[in-house]
Amino acid sequence: MARVLFISPYYPPEKGAASVCVSENAKRLVQRGHRVTVLTTEPNYPTGIVPPHYRGKLLQREVIDGVDVVRAWSYTSPNKGFLRRILAQLSFGCLAPWLGNKAVGQPDLIIVQSPPLFDAIAARTLARIKHCPFIFMVSDLWPESAVQLGALHHPLLIRLSEWLEWSTYRRASLVWVVTEGIRAHLQRRGLADERIMLLTNGVDTERFTPMPLALARARLGWDERFTVLYAGTHGLSHGLTTILDAAERLREREDIHIVLAGDGAEKAALVEQARQRNLTNITFYEPLSHDLVPTLVCAADACLVHVRKNIAVFDGMLPIKMIEAMACGRPILLGIGGEARRVADHEARAALSFEQENAESLANGILYLSEHREYTNLLGRNGRTFAEAIFSYDHLVDALDERIRELLGETSVATQCIAPADDASMVGAMMHGNKIVR
Repeated sequence: MARVLFISPYYPPEKGAASVCVSENAKRLVQRGHRVTVLTTEPNYPTGIVPPHYRGKLLQREVIDGVDVVRAWSYTSPNKGFLRRILAQLSFGCLAPWLGNKAVGQPDLIIVQSPPLFDAIAARTLARIKHCPFIFMVSDLWPESAVQLGALHHPLLIRLSEWLEWSTYRRASLVWVVTEGIRAHLQRRGLADERIMLLTNGVDTERFTPMPLALARARLGWDERFTVLYAGTHGLSHGLTTILDAAERLREREDIHIVLAGDGAEKAALVEQARQRNLTNITFYEPLSHDLVPTLVCAADACLVHVRKNIAVFDGMLPIKMIEAMACGRPILLGIGGEARRVADHEARAALSFEQENAESLANGILYLSEHREYTNLLGRNGRTFAEAIFSYDHLVDALDERIRELLGETSVATQCIAPADDASMVGAMMHGNKIVR
């Protein structure tokens, strides 16, 4: 049995993909005999609003699904406005290790999720204090994705973020990547293959399981129109204006309905645009509890996955919403290339692809699926089969459990924490213009 500490500002009762990923892995490690603690903060994503019973405390703890959850106070902010979000992320990264130091006990291993990249500060601090190794879990290449999206452009901030990113790769005992694309990127930058563990995001295939369409719709009060669902973050990277443009092209089709469920920085603008265009074939939903997400997915005829085009880091994405749709046996309208298209379209044969940020291509895809129900159903069945075989959290956590036992069994705790270079010397090198290998 190992004492495992996860570090992430996102954790249930929050509903986002990051909190689900950490909690699914944490509770399954508990089931396999490990003692698991999560160091997080007050629930606030994506609104920045902390529920009343979590407010006013520097430190609090609770037990969820057998996981000891330690919540340290940090500055919170809505998921909008780049500077405020960075301040919130930096606040957690810097404060959590000191506020939660005693409460988390003595872990044998720390697992830290990125993004937010600043969580690495908390992990590295606690790894030194506790004299234990840490695994750096990389779900997105940050700051590269922020730079490519145009959200981060100050040269000094980019350089500081790149230093924190690469020096954390070097310090970590293992770098956990969730896609082949991220692994290949890190290999090209010079990270040794034996330092990298590929373990994709997954899905609870018992909760996310096919449900009769009529039953799911009855629970949500939906009608019989052919319904396309986008469920997830309404953010800068998702290019959701394309959905509004497609809805405008389909406004004469009274038998077609588009649902956007979730929240994010772009949601208010999208709702206002839909109102101004009088798009009566679109309905916006607030985020639902994660317990209701399987019903939401099963109530759709097809699920939509879309990101902006010409963003190189997106080629290495495997969106969780895509995996959940497959597990529920629902076909995917896929507006993303790279690894996601290879997996969902070519390997699983569970998706119909369309050109990113092309409203006509999306509208044509919706029409095709609505008029070819046998093909639509086939895509759904293929997706369910593939999800059970490849993306079940039960299988994935078995692999994680094995790697944890190997890591703790083969290398002593003391030597795992020795860094290649101390932080002060690396900061000095960076600020004086010395090249850091990337």
